[in-house]
Amino acid sequence: MFSVYLGKIQAHILLAMLLAPFGPAQEMSSVPARITIPDGTPVKLQLAESISSARAHVGDDVRLNVVRDVSLEGLTVIPAGTMARSSIAGIRGRRLLGIGGKVSLRIDPRQMVNGDQVELRGGKEVKGASRTKLMVGAMIVTGLIFLPATPVFLLTPGRQSTVVESTEITAQVDGDTPVLSAGLLCSQESASEVDQMMHFLPPRVFDAEGREGDMLNLVFVGQPADLQKAFASAGWVKTDRWRPVFVWHLLQHGTNDARLPMSRFNLFGRVQDYSYALPDPEAVVSRRHHLRIWKTDYTMDGTPIWVGAATHDLAIEIAKRGHLMSHRIDPDVDAERNFIGAELTSVSSVSRQEYLLRVDPVFGAQTASGETYYSDSRILFLDLQQTGLSEAGVSKQSSVIVRASSGPIAVPAASFQSHLASAH
Repeated sequence: MFSVYLGKIQAHILLAMLLAPFGPAQEMSSVPARITIPDGTPVKLQLAESISSARAHVGDDVRLNVVRDVSLEGLTVIPAGTMARSSIAGIRGRRLLGIGGKVSLRIDPRQMVNGDQVELRGGKEVKGASRTKLMVGAMIVTGLIFLPATPVFLLTPGRQSTVVESTEITAQVDGDTPVLSAGLLCSQESASEVDQMMHFLPPRVFDAEGREGDMLNLVFVGQPADLQKAFASAGWVKTDRWRPVFVWHLLQHGTNDARLPMSRFNLFGRVQDYSYALPDPEAVVSRRHHLRIWKTDYTMDGTPIWVGAATHDLAIEIAKRGHLMSHRIDPDVDAERNFIGAELTSVSSVSRQEYLLRVDPVFGAQTASGETYYSDSRILFLDLQQTGLSEAGVSKQSSVIVRASSGPIAVPAASFQSHLASAH
């Protein structure tokens, strides 16, 4: 009897050993050996360096970063964070008659981590600002005073073209492209878009010539109406659009205009979407709290995410570089960051606060005009969404949460000063 029972056990073990390899084989067979990336699949790229028509040459290589995973059938076929390449297809320097320069970029094929190559199509053309209208205006005014001198203004050159670092370019896969599935990672569809954005967010903004300037120190979540309502409730004003000849604005509105335009800075290849200010009533031009805001390509539960750069203007002075005149700012830019958070929270516009840690810390730097500033390098996250809070039972009382980090959050001001001294 025992021998029969033992024989049954051995038979079951033998059967299990024979069938064991088929389970994993069936799972592996569900993943095709090759995956075809459809023609026209978008690939989001971000320029990793600035390019100027004054210094670049046709054929120069240009580095770009893939900033969003391209996923198919549960696998990431092109992972975010990998390097792509483009080359300069054309350069035109600035010309007379006020004609600006031009830079043309062409996206090159992308080499995959598993050895496959993906052909990409796409590019970008950036033209330098034209001075033709300014030239014509100067000729008209000069003609009224001394007509023979007007031809001199025909020699007015346009501006050089600069493709600023962080400029976003969307390329497309050129033709249906089969790639090996071996070596590809599983896609992470549930990853937070805030975390993705922070991983690729440039630490600072850029002026028109590609010089780094103010640091990004604020993140907002909300619809455009939420953003505008929050700042309007706190007494901030949206400034007027920038005019090429700033003196014209002063002549029209005077120096007591709270909506005095701000200079334009670039992020993602474009100037700010919004400029907000809280001027000092006694010195509107020279002293004001202000920030510039850009809309990102990321969302949180379908709601747009915005990033901002805030500083506090204290006085007007001669610029160290760049423009003739500039504002002297409070070097403690964290104070302005926290001031804005407190201002918006005081009018119940903020449903949640959180400090985020950037990938590339900025403890000390300079503005595009040469003003020094320091920071603890944190970014203040403010959720401005107001809809559905009471229905969901979420308290409107804001809370401040600091995400975990490997290093200390609070850094003494003295260490910032020593960091600046060593940087110089």
